[in-house]
Amino acid sequence: MMYRRYRLSPMWREMDRLQREMTRMFDEFSPFRLRVAPAYPALNVWSKDDALLVTAELPGVSSEDIEVSVVGETLTLSGERKPDELKNGARYHRQERGYGKFSRTLQLPFPVKVEDIEASFRNGVLHIYMPRAEEDRPRKIAVKTA
Repeated sequence: MMYRRYRLSPMWREMDRLQREMTRMFDEFSPFRLRVAPAYPALNVWSKDDALLVTAELPGVSSEDIEVSVVGETLTLSGERKPDELKNGARYHRQERGYGKFSRTLQLPFPVKVEDIEASFRNGVLHIYMPRAEEDRPRKIAVKTA
């Protein structure tokens, strides 16, 4: 079976290019894309066989304004970043740092020993150390020969 190769006229090539360009523009500036904000606070989570470490970036937040809770296998981090106080006569030229209440929930990969959780806050970073629950830790099983 033979296929005939058609040559696009310059007008159709231009229409095709225009359509691709319009699709690219709509993809870049769709309302959904504009509404997506990064999760706050940003988290890093590390796990080992015996523990879990979570760090959260919280610049400008006081340790008194942070609340950490663990229920079951769910960690909830909440708090409030208060707005900067302006001195008399001062006004914003530009304001990009947000303020207000925040809450972030994270499903933990395994049960943790709640009574041994430790949280520390330094240089705007919250560190949460959570040891794995004893009953959930991997155990090495000895294999006997017969």
